[in-house]
Amino acid sequence: MRRYILTGTPGCGKTSIIRALETTGASVVAEAATDIIADKQMQGIAEPWENEDFIDDIIRLQKQRQIDLSDDNSDLHFYDRSPICTYALAMYLNFKPSANLMQEIKRITNHNIYDKKVLFIDNLGSIENTGARQISFEESLDFEKIHLAAYEKFGFSCVHIQAGPIENRVQLILEHTANTFGPDVHM
Repeated sequence: MRRYILTGTPGCGKTSIIRALETTGASVVAEAATDIIADKQMQGIAEPWENEDFIDDIIRLQKQRQIDLSDDNSDLHFYDRSPICTYALAMYLNFKPSANLMQEIKRITNHNIYDKKVLFIDNLGSIENTGARQISFEESLDFEKIHLAAYEKFGFSCVHIQAGPIENRVQLILEHTANTFGPDVHM
């Protein structure tokens, strides 16, 4: 089973790419933070990211989704973000990384849960805000740098997927996974 992380600045197109990858037969896991934000906002919490429990809520959902997908028969999994992204988010929000977060990072690194080459989706040159995404383009570039540093800190390397049409980006990702693991990957 091969597990790849897709990451990048907010608004870079990860969700659209993940949806397109799913149509190739790969298993995919949606971003946890967006779902946590939507759930909290439905509960009347307008800005859940201001609460330090937000990080632990994300990490619990990420871990559960990863474990749930372990029984999946697909040999190729793509994750829209990972616990390393959650660490980067904690750094960006000036939160001290919680014990739960650090324990999960230790688990995923010690057990090589994810491939060490992370697919870093480059920004599109602008950002469109949503209810869950309230960040300026300039702030997103700072967040991007924090992500790159976090992955490097925990021993991962980032393979940049340049901006462009979704089809081209998906093809680059599939080519990378095929080149990494040989011709048995179905495109």
